[in-house]
Amino acid sequence: MLQLTKLSPGFGLEASEVDLSQPLSDATFREIERAFYDGQVLVFRAQRLSARQFLQFARRFGRPEPHVIDQFHHPEHADILILSNVTKNGEPTGLADAGTYFHTDYSYLEVPARATMLFSLVVPRVGGDTLFANQYAAYDGLPQAMKRRLDKLVGLHHYGNRDDLDERSRTVASVLSEQQRQKVTWVKHLLARPHPVTGRKALYAVSGSSFGIEGIAEDASRSLLDELKVHATQSKYQLRLKYGVGDLVIWDNASLLHSATLTDPQHPRTLWRITVKEESKP
Repeated sequence: MLQLTKLSPGFGLEASEVDLSQPLSDATFREIERAFYDGQVLVFRAQRLSARQFLQFARRFGRPEPHVIDQFHHPEHADILILSNVTKNGEPTGLADAGTYFHTDYSYLEVPARATMLFSLVVPRVGGDTLFANQYAAYDGLPQAMKRRLDKLVGLHHYGNRDDLDERSRTVASVLSEQQRQKVTWVKHLLARPHPVTGRKALYAVSGSSFGIEGIAEDASRSLLDELKVHATQSKYQLRLKYGVGDLVIWDNASLLHSATLTDPQHPRTLWRITVKEESKP
């Protein structure tokens, strides 16, 4: 039986008594999947996985989607993105400073992300944590008048961080090449979005890729989005996750915002990342 421990009073679970390098029975995977949706963040500590084993586990949740930044795909498995601040012969070995602002993965795609998984290979002495913000709780915490106002409002999304467009900044969205820019376009998602599996409403990507609101003037859209972001990222909705070597974390993008934390370049950090898309747009 899967053993589960709460990471915080509000959300987040740590699973034990499971070795993800071994084939999982359907019954065990159903337990894992249920814990994933119940906990929103699910952590497995001190796993020993090859890239192939990591990918096999991810595929149990759905179809992985390679990241648009293809120069840091794993050399043998393009579905794995390498996140690293380590350089070799003066060249980066992975994507550094990725997502160091609250956002939702793949919210800039028409069919967004279901789950993101990180597998920690090299852990810095200081920093490297991930912050999560519970968007179920953030929606529930809105006044009824704001919930009514948000009903049916549609956010306009594009790749990027609306709060920082300076390509020299460490908190800008990871910079795309011109060829990569041509692969992304504008998409629409409800601001208060029913979860495609649980049906429960959550604020969706009110920080990060949301640049406007359909049918509302730019200044008013920005003002409302900023108000929602401030509300949705309050400390009372947050969980901070610290990593050890071999830790695997999987999180539910439909009900969370998350943010990487900046790491000193002198402290090496390397992870593998896989993102699984939803089956279809709800």
